[in-house]
Amino acid sequence: MRNWRLRRGITALALALLALPAVPGTALAEPTYPFRDPSLPVNVRVDDLLGRLTQDEKISWLHQYQPAIPRLGIGLFKTGTEALHGVAWSTDIDNNGAVVKARGTAFPQPVGMASTWNTDLIQQVGSAVGDEARGYHAQNPRVWGLNLWAPVVNLLRDPRWGRNEEGYSEDPLLTAKISTAYGSGMTGGDPNHLKSAPTLKHYLAYNNEVRRDVTSSNVPPRVLNEYDRAAFKPAIAAGAATGVMASYNLVNGRPATVDPDPMTVFRDWTDRPLMNVTDAWAPNNLVNTQKYYATQAEGNAAIIKAGLSSFITDDTNAQPTMTAIKQALASGLLTEADIDARIREILNIRFRLGEFDPGGGRHGGITPDVINSPEHQRLARQAAGEAMVLLKNERQALPLDPARTRKVAVLGPLADTLYSDWYGGDLPYQVTALDGIRERLGRLGQCARARRGGPDRAEGRVDRPVRLGHRHHRRRPGPRDRRHPGARRPVRRGRLGAGRGDAAQRRQRPLPRLQLGAVHHP
Repeated sequence: MRNWRLRRGITALALALLALPAVPGTALAEPTYPFRDPSLPVNVRVDDLLGRLTQDEKISWLHQYQPAIPRLGIGLFKTGTEALHGVAWSTDIDNNGAVVKARGTAFPQPVGMASTWNTDLIQQVGSAVGDEARGYHAQNPRVWGLNLWAPVVNLLRDPRWGRNEEGYSEDPLLTAKISTAYGSGMTGGDPNHLKSAPTLKHYLAYNNEVRRDVTSSNVPPRVLNEYDRAAFKPAIAAGAATGVMASYNLVNGRPATVDPDPMTVFRDWTDRPLMNVTDAWAPNNLVNTQKYYATQAEGNAAIIKAGLSSFITDDTNAQPTMTAIKQALASGLLTEADIDARIREILNIRFRLGEFDPGGGRHGGITPDVINSPEHQRLARQAAGEAMVLLKNERQALPLDPARTRKVAVLGPLADTLYSDWYGGDLPYQVTALDGIRERLGRLGQCARARRGGPDRAEGRVDRPVRLGHRHHRRRPGPRDRRHPGARRPVRRGRLGAGRGDAAQRRQRPLPRLQLGAVHHP
């Protein structure tokens, strides 16, 4: 008996010694799981992590705010940071989904980007945006996710539709070239090691604002393939986008939220998994305004089977989404294999972003120092310059030469006005056209602003240096600006809620009567 107790004590001591750290004073390491081994293929890592998740954990990750799983050392992952022409804003789960605006580099609006006809430049712009997204993510990963909702590739067929500030052009080739360049820059150029994960908006045949959740874009097959899909395909095929956002509208009578293209057409465009998302509150539209399904369980099941992985709805509250999905499972509308397929797509993107690699992967070392850096300011200035289109230049008046020209009149209601848009952040500095021309003339020049038929203000010496920058951006007009008949009314932003970048409560203006749902061959 004594020998048995002795052997038992020695065994216990040996096991205890084996469990101690090799270096005195160091903490015990967390368990090393295969999914954290960057030397393994991504698919192997995805399978390993997927097998460790419970069914409830998997279902919870189908909502925009994918909760942390402390037992596996996994933090929160959020889909959706707006980045149309620079990191613009995101939402804060710790503050009921309140909007948090960025104050980083602002690049030209998409129409301006397309006006450069310079894909190399736009790729540099996209890379700068991806860098700043990483910088903000380093500041607060719970607010600033790396899944960026940009670029917008909807085609600008009619200015009355209300969303043309978001897109590049009416031409699918130009739109595809510019969006592919921008997306490629945001990814970092290597689809296997993503700097950020761009999402193309909004699929498909969509750009109207009024009654957008109930209008149907009735598109014949030739227009569908040669025009609307043609704008989306190149970026996805090139690995410059990691998914699409489904649009609010219906296409040929079926809600885009349950369009089967992600499971069919997209498979011919790329062999990489895509993480596709709904627009804000769009899952609820299937039952409420569109009345396409009788219950939310049916609607959510159809969304999952259509190939969408992330439900952007109910702000930060995932419970309604989870409840409806569980009801769909219980009634046989879904299987766990359907859930697993969508979670694999989510995990594939998260792994490629380097989330589970040591130090955050290839791009994990980017710091907030890149935000609005001098290099990015110079790039924004270059993009703004190339975005301008010079139609006439009599007597070589431009470029402005202070040695030849001492007096300049600046005409128009926007001469000294900046506006912001729905997908821009707070401007880190503001320079109007009048400011830039005044600075160019120098201290001895005069710059007069003409208003309502004649100059009403003359500027002489410049007492302070003015930095050239984002003349293409706009701020809300003050009382002075509202006197102009052509001045835009102030936008009313209100509270946008979680992921409401595409459900923002815009101020509706009356539009002429037109067939919003009709799309004709160009």
